[in-house]
Amino acid sequence: MENVEKSALVTGASRGIGRAIALALAGKGYCVALNYAGSRESAEKVKEEIEAAGGRAFTVQGDVSKSEDVDRVFKTVKEEFGGLDVLVNNAGINRDALLIRMKEENWDDVIATDLKSDFLTTKAAAMMMMRKRKGSIINISSVVGIMGNIGQANYAAAKAGVIGLTKSCAKELAARNIRVNAVAPGFIETAMTDGIPEKIRESMIASIPLGRMGQPEDVAKAVCFLASDDSSYITGQVLVVSGGLAM
Repeated sequence: MENVEKSALVTGASRGIGRAIALALAGKGYCVALNYAGSRESAEKVKEEIEAAGGRAFTVQGDVSKSEDVDRVFKTVKEEFGGLDVLVNNAGINRDALLIRMKEENWDDVIATDLKSDFLTTKAAAMMMMRKRKGSIINISSVVGIMGNIGQANYAAAKAGVIGLTKSCAKELAARNIRVNAVAPGFIETAMTDGIPEKIRESMIASIPLGRMGQPEDVAKAVCFLASDDSSYITGQVLVVSGGLAM
C-alpha cells in the first residue's frame, strides 16, 4: 500500500469483536491488516465493508498461535505498510467444560490461541515498533481473567495470563515509547454468546449493574482510545468494558 500514514493489525478480525475493532480503526483513518485463521469469506466481507466506507484494508491468513504463521503475517504487514503503529491481539477461542471433565487438548488449544498467540505477535510487533520508537499494543483479555468463571478454567487462565503479559511488556517497552494495554470485555453479544439459553442469559444480565449485555462496538471504542494519542500517558493498564460487572 502507498501513502500509509497510520497502520494497524487486528488478529481474529473476521467477526464479532475483531470485526468491530477493524471497522472502528478504519473509521479513524488506519489502514488495517485483517488477520484470520480460517474464515476467509468473513474476513473478505470485513475488507469490503471498510472499503465501501472509504477506508483501506487487506486480509492476511495465519494461525497466530504458530510461530511460522506469525512470521509470515508480519512479513506481509511489513511489505504492505513498511511498519506498524497499532497491534490488536483479539484472536481467541473457548472450549468450556468443568475442570474434572476438561480434556487436556482443550486446555492446550485455549492457552495456545488465547495466550501464546499474544506472546508471539507482541514480540514480532515490538521488533517493528522499536525502530520507530512508537507504537500501541492492545491485548483483548476478559473479565473472566479477573473474576474467574465456572466451566472456564482454561479460558480464565489464558486471559489472566494476557493481563500479566500486558503489564510485563509495558514495563519492558516503555523506554521505546511503545505502550501496551489490555481491554477486558464483560458479557458481549457475539456469536459466542448466541447459543446461551435464555434463562442463563437473563441471569447474566441481572448481574450487570448497567442492566444489559455489551455490544462489540463498546469494546471497539475502548480499543480506539488506547490506540490514539489521547491515551499517550497510559500503559500497563486494563480497561474493563463490562457494564460494571467487574468492579
